[in-house]
Amino acid sequence: MSVLKRYAQAAGMTDEAWKRHANPWSVWTRFAAIPLMIAAIWSREWIGWWALVPVGLVVVWLALNPHVFPAVEQPGSWTARGIYGEKLWLRDRSLVTGDHRRVQRLLIALGSAGFALLIWGLIALELWPTVFGATLITVGQLWRIDRLGQLYLAHQNASRERPGRQTGMP
Repeated sequence: MSVLKRYAQAAGMTDEAWKRHANPWSVWTRFAAIPLMIAAIWSREWIGWWALVPVGLVVVWLALNPHVFPAVEQPGSWTARGIYGEKLWLRDRSLVTGDHRRVQRLLIALGSAGFALLIWGLIALELWPTVFGATLITVGQLWRIDRLGQLYLAHQNASRERPGRQTGMP
């Protein structure tokens, strides 16, 4: 079992949780948590160990986030299709082939480089690696959502071509 599948299980990502996470509010508020987490960690410079309080609040929010918004039964938005595609990808990695697989690898590299820069910037309290790292992570995630949304649409189109196949949440 992959690390991401284990994480999804540990986070309680049931079918209902995936539908709730597909809500655009869930996706966009997770993106909003990036600068909040950066500010929370950076605040150690000003408030010392009390910085663990805002860090903890952001962590709790990220854990609750996929469970608190109304479920999306039919993904009409860009974000919902991306999350439905993510669930498909986690369930069956073989669905991602050719160029999609190469782009996924590129996005993993981009996100990893961004994460490394972000960590360096937060440890050293340096602005440029923090901002650049967060930017790389955000761009990588947005691009990943887009690609997974395309995967979902391709899967839906293939399902429509095969009679008797149900559409909606995989």
